[in-house]
Amino acid sequence: MNTRRALSLSILAGLVFAAAAPATAQDASVATRLDREGIQYEIDGDGDYKVTFNYTSEGRTQLAFVSGETHTVAGLTIREVFSPAGRVTQDGIGGRKALELLEASAEMKLGSWEIRGDVLYLVIKVLDGASSSELSSLLDVAAGAADDMEIELSGDRDDL
Repeated sequence: MNTRRALSLSILAGLVFAAAAPATAQDASVATRLDREGIQYEIDGDGDYKVTFNYTSEGRTQLAFVSGETHTVAGLTIREVFSPAGRVTQDGIGGRKALELLEASAEMKLGSWEIRGDVLYLVIKVLDGASSSELSSLLDVAAGAADDMEIELSGDRDDL
């Protein structure tokens, strides 16, 4: 009886491990794509891939992220590329500025402005199958747009 129970638990544990394997392989694919492009990154506390862009000629840096998790919508696997641009309270993002950001989002070809908590982000939602060069380009677009907005909102401050 104990042997059967142990065997059943072993089989169950194996099935759980096998079911979890694809999610791990998916996340490893982000690292593989970033490595292929020579992009240095670290994994933050949320499991996101954090990249720091250095704009040396301007003396600025900009953070950009590839989400460590995916979402499924209508059978499509979506991952986010995002970059912070400002702090809602500190940078006075409200009313008129929020409407300007909505209008700007309508004009953007990639991504949109989103507020999460007290932070304004440029967020690009992309199919998870994006190639390494496409992922690199998306990171560059997000970081560039977010840094430009950070300058517009805060002047010389370079917090993000």
